[in-house]
Amino acid sequence: MTTEAQARQLFTELQPGDRVEVIHEVKVGSSKTWSTKTVGTVVNTERRRQGLHYRRSVDDKVFADMIKLKRDDGELTTITMDEFTELHRLS
Repeated sequence: MTTEAQARQLFTELQPGDRVEVIHEVKVGSSKTWSTKTVGTVVNTERRRQGLHYRRSVDDKVFADMIKLKRDDGELTTITMDEFTELHRLS
């Protein structure tokens, strides 16, 4: 299990071509939570500016860390990291 700080640090070190495993929570409604695992090769990472929480942030500067992965079957998927995301580099 990784801490949020460890996952954020690893995010900053990721390079295209790195293989990673991401364990993240999917929330359904207010009471259900599923844990799911995604494994793939990093295509790119970015810190994307969001406008979703403009009423909660005076300066309207809210960012999300995103990882675009290519899964083993060729599918591209994007994962948005949050405080519950576990990130592991695979060899």
